[in-house]
Amino acid sequence: MPWKAIARSATGTSHQKQQLPCQDYGDYQILNEIIIGTVADGAGSAKYAEVGAKLAVKTVLEYLTGVEQWLQKRKKFEKLIPKSPTEAEARKLFVKTVNKVVTALQAQAIEGGYSIDDLACTLLVVVATPNWVIAMQIGDGFITLRCQNEDLQLLFSPDKGEYLNETTFVTSPTALTAMQVCLRSGKPDFICAATDGLERVAIRMSDWTPFPPFFQPLEEYLRETKYPEQEDEYPMTFLNSDRLNTRTDDDKTLFLCCYDRRLDSR
Repeated sequence: MPWKAIARSATGTSHQKQQLPCQDYGDYQILNEIIIGTVADGAGSAKYAEVGAKLAVKTVLEYLTGVEQWLQKRKKFEKLIPKSPTEAEARKLFVKTVNKVVTALQAQAIEGGYSIDDLACTLLVVVATPNWVIAMQIGDGFITLRCQNEDLQLLFSPDKGEYLNETTFVTSPTALTAMQVCLRSGKPDFICAATDGLERVAIRMSDWTPFPPFFQPLEEYLRETKYPEQEDEYPMTFLNSDRLNTRTDDDKTLFLCCYDRRLDSR
């Protein structure tokens, strides 16, 4: 299978000291030539932040498993790769996805007898094929992409509010207005999506560009590891390292994937 991926989280030192659980979550799904990755960061002010983040991610993946069929409608007869959607089509798909997430969070809040704001979280989603990528982001965190023969790029500037630690959550009334969406044509080689606990070490805040030394060893690990899900010592050691924890005390979640064109049978 050409796609290789892993998603992992680590509890921040601030939450460890307060004996709180990790309030981030990330996961992915590989559907033949398509990969879907998503990460969510529960709001620090949300009573059940970890529940909201995990439910948001699970709902995204459950809903977008139908994206393969959706894309087949755009498939050219003579080609094996689905035709890329337009950015408008991508936005429409992500609006439906967010609405599914909000519905799931509302149902959970009713069942639990609390407010949907107790489940508030950010949400980042990537859908990639060998020839293009669509992505969305609500709130802070980041998504980086490197296509074949191109430099690593940051897809969106993190959503930062007027005040420190202020951002938009998927439960916010302005979530769909604030949602950023993009389409990138080209052959994706490496993708990373992460929650904001890693922003300070991965992104140059002066100009909002990726810091290559952060990403290079992660990509090398992914390419050199045959089964990343079973061989996760490196990313987990990195996420829990003292060196990293001196730079950030927040929860940290990484979704990493790469496309190995040597295994592409087309």
